[in-house]
Amino acid sequence: MNFREFLKDKLITINLLIFGIITIEIFLAIYPVGNFIKIYIPVILIILYTIGIIIEYFVKKHFYKNLLDALDELDDKYLIAEIISTPSFEEGKILKQILEQTNKSMLENVNNYKYLMEDYKEYIELWIHEIKLPISASKMIVENNKNSITKSIDEELNKVENYTEQALFYARSNTVEKDYYIKKTSLKDIANECIKKNKNIFIQEKILVNLHDLEKDVNTDSKWICFIINQLIQNSIKYRKNNKKLEIEMYSKLGKENVILHIKDNGIGIPKGEITRVFEKGFTGTNGRESNKKSTGIGLYLCKKLCDKLGISIELNSVQNEGTEIRLVFPQSSYINM
Repeated sequence: MNFREFLKDKLITINLLIFGIITIEIFLAIYPVGNFIKIYIPVILIILYTIGIIIEYFVKKHFYKNLLDALDELDDKYLIAEIISTPSFEEGKILKQILEQTNKSMLENVNNYKYLMEDYKEYIELWIHEIKLPISASKMIVENNKNSITKSIDEELNKVENYTEQALFYARSNTVEKDYYIKKTSLKDIANECIKKNKNIFIQEKILVNLHDLEKDVNTDSKWICFIINQLIQNSIKYRKNNKKLEIEMYSKLGKENVILHIKDNGIGIPKGEITRVFEKGFTGTNGRESNKKSTGIGLYLCKKLCDKLGISIELNSVQNEGTEIRLVFPQSSYINM
């Protein structure tokens, strides 16, 4: 708070003081009053007013300085009303009341928004679970009536199933801590579960899968990791070369403080300038914009988001027209801070 600006706000009262002193001096001039009285009255009024102005300035300056300092230190600015003390002057009390009412209103709106989002998320999860039933029934019908047409239908059903699962995990991605169970899990078991889940398309497309050196344990949630790996496998299948058999290799290496799971393919790869953006939400890149790919830009974004929630690092290297390698880095500590 600048003293000059403060005085500008007091300009009306200063002018009234000056007018009052002039009026008093006019009346005193009419009556036979000594010069001492004529000088004493205006001087004492000016001194008292000046002292009052200075005290008010420093009181308000102290309050607003503390207010701004506290605001700068706060990550959640809306909590400012909770930490500032009630000032002694009326303007500050009114300001604090306004901040408290504003904060209360904002929290009510946020809680209402959270309720609506939670209600919508529950509906999405319920819808996904319900849609799985006709998908499973359709796959069973296809299994019992195999021909060239039902084979194509089965491929499309697999895509629908993958997208519905992606939607389910996306809906839960902000509340992983409510739906995870960290325990020691074998990477070999996780890999075999993912391969089993995709066995039909592996057989149909004659995809070669090479699993080795997976006899290592990691502390994680097998359900969420299996979903992440499945998304990576789906990407490998989607972006395979048309003129070459797809090969997917999975193996692990033991580091000093971590276990690294490698997932490699010999697909079309990613252009060098796009590698740093593949984990961005909605980024499809050159490969995703091809008419036959129809990428949503959600898969890798969701993988990165879930890995961050689980305390796992995800790294990607790729060479265009040669293939892509993704590494999932699991910390060796027994506990992960969620």
